[in-house]
Amino acid sequence: MNELIAALDQLEKEKGIDKDVIMEAIENSLLAACKRDFGSSDNVVVNMDRETGDIYVYALKEVVEEVMDPALEISLGKAKAMDQRYELGDQVRVEITPKDFGRIAAMHARSVIVQKIKEEERRVVYDHFYCKEKDIVTGVVQRYVGENVSVSLDDRTDALLMKSEQIKGEVFRPTERIKLYIVEVKETSRGPRILVSRTHPDLVKRLFEKEVAEIQDGTVEIKNIVREAGSRTKMAVWSNDENVDPVGACVGLNGARVNAIVNDLKGEKIDIINWDEDPCVFIENALSPSKVVSVTADVEEKSAEVVVPDYQLSLAIGKEGQNARLAARLTGYKIDIKSESQAQEEALREEAEDEQEDSLMDFEENLDLDFQEMDEEADAEFEEADSGEEMEDDFREEEEVFPVEASEEIDLEEKSEDEENEE
Repeated sequence: MNELIAALDQLEKEKGIDKDVIMEAIENSLLAACKRDFGSSDNVVVNMDRETGDIYVYALKEVVEEVMDPALEISLGKAKAMDQRYELGDQVRVEITPKDFGRIAAMHARSVIVQKIKEEERRVVYDHFYCKEKDIVTGVVQRYVGENVSVSLDDRTDALLMKSEQIKGEVFRPTERIKLYIVEVKETSRGPRILVSRTHPDLVKRLFEKEVAEIQDGTVEIKNIVREAGSRTKMAVWSNDENVDPVGACVGLNGARVNAIVNDLKGEKIDIINWDEDPCVFIENALSPSKVVSVTADVEEKSAEVVVPDYQLSLAIGKEGQNARLAARLTGYKIDIKSESQAQEEALREEAEDEQEDSLMDFEENLDLDFQEMDEEADAEFEEADSGEEMEDDFREEEEVFPVEASEEIDLEEKSEDEENEE
């Protein structure tokens, strides 16, 4: 078994696998074999000597006066023969190593070592790259697997760069070294699965953190970063030291720092702007390289109206709206961009609409006054009509009180009868 110990020592040096871990695995596999051979073996213990590699099998038995189950109990006399210190109720370790157990142990040891090596290698790889999750690594392009790219991360680990995580139009050559961002490390039954990306915005962020010393020591902070991979990135930076220009620190002398990152990204454009607490100033900076005339921001609605010179309108919006789109994502505001002429036209239109609205309001007020006067006149006439009816009612009441007209009517009737007789 000395050869086994030597092999385990060498394995520990080369693979970084702890020798004790493998020995424990061998003991557990042999214990499982003993359970198959002895049936009920809850009291069986397998021990492997850490120095010599010798393996022994023991049965734990209880010291009793009268043995009822030889597999689990031992008499006091036999226990005393082994060691005079044993008393009733003690646990005695009795060796029961089979004669051919060395051959069985060797077979199990071989299979366990092979399996354990695979498991430990996976664990070592997982632990190594789990510590690098959300960070960048350098990989070597191996070959294309369909539309995906196989990349070697080190001597033992490969990763697959999926098509969805590749920059559009980017072509790789075998043995080419590329920077990758580790998005996630998952542990699976087949080993660790490492998801890498070339399109993630944090790839650019990590590249700047490694390239710019002021970001590493915390003098300059990256407040936010947005990206359309392969085309353009916008990054807002802030300095905790008023004597340090954050944009200048990221650009470097003659653009050395930013150019190194642009080369890693195959020519992707990078806009580095100053972050500001004032949303108007921040939005103006975010629309760089376009010039801005004025910015009006609504903090509650998270919206802003931006006026730019006429000749800067296309630059502010960008190709297919890219510059405005990235600026909106960077600031978190919905940005409406207008040229000066458009803003003036809208201002004149709004002024005309206001004047029209004012005149309409005046007309409505005058109309209301006319209607009010008409209503008052109608009310007055109605009141007069009511007073005439009241006089007529009074007159009728007087007729009822003084029935003069009735006598007159009688006289008139008599006169008419006399006249008829005369005729």
